[in-house]
Amino acid sequence: MVEALESRLHAGPPVCETEILSAREFLRQHDFSAASDYFDRLARIRERMHTRPATVPQEKRNYGGKAAGTWMQVLSVYDHVILSTCYEGEFNLRRGRVKVSHRFNQAGRIDFVEMKLLRSLQPGLDGAIRKLLTVRDYPRLQRDWHAAEAFALRVLPQELVFLFEDIFRCQREDMLGWLINIGHRTVVDLLDDLRDRPPEGNAQDADGNPSQLRLEALLADAAARPILEQAAALESTVEFNDSQTVIVRYVGKPPRAVHRLETQAVA
Repeated sequence: MVEALESRLHAGPPVCETEILSAREFLRQHDFSAASDYFDRLARIRERMHTRPATVPQEKRNYGGKAAGTWMQVLSVYDHVILSTCYEGEFNLRRGRVKVSHRFNQAGRIDFVEMKLLRSLQPGLDGAIRKLLTVRDYPRLQRDWHAAEAFALRVLPQELVFLFEDIFRCQREDMLGWLINIGHRTVVDLLDDLRDRPPEGNAQDADGNPSQLRLEALLADAAARPILEQAAALESTVEFNDSQTVIVRYVGKPPRAVHRLETQAVA
């Protein structure tokens, strides 16, 4: 609910004062602590409603299709892009499937890494969403930041083994850095694939879905393409800050020859 209000500050429709009051009342009725970050975020939304000009709503553009041998979805919304990729596999004789999403800001920096459990290894968790890592106050940060504090999920989902089977043998800071960097490297693979395609590309809608645009159309998206190009030129590291947070640092362009997940994870 709070994330939806934050998103509407950028993409519209405008947030109303009554919605802020309603959200506050909802939190109180459900016994959220007054010290909860949700109340602080609602206060920042209200502040920005009165200090920044209204944004002209822009339509969300949804792209989908195969690139670099993998199905991808790209959502382009005003000043950010969300790149999603699906993974599936088997663990302890149970099969599962997840969607991992990376949200990049206007300068190609990560806002958060999210996992949706399409088919969970745990009964009853199908459809659950887990924020694996979230940059603190990302809507308010300078967009080309070089270091930022982030919250990381204390217990990461077992389903990460679908991305790399030995991931839980890695140090925690390496795991978190890897989770960010697979998003940046997937952007590299996506753009390389699109640029190498014949000019006519695929003439059909994405997998026959009329609500999605073809991935090829991304190269003509004036909002999404610059974000993706900046994201493709970045790599991050993660270090511990305290028991609750980590520090994400951007260190420059990754080595383009290294895209294999297992290579980065073992390193």
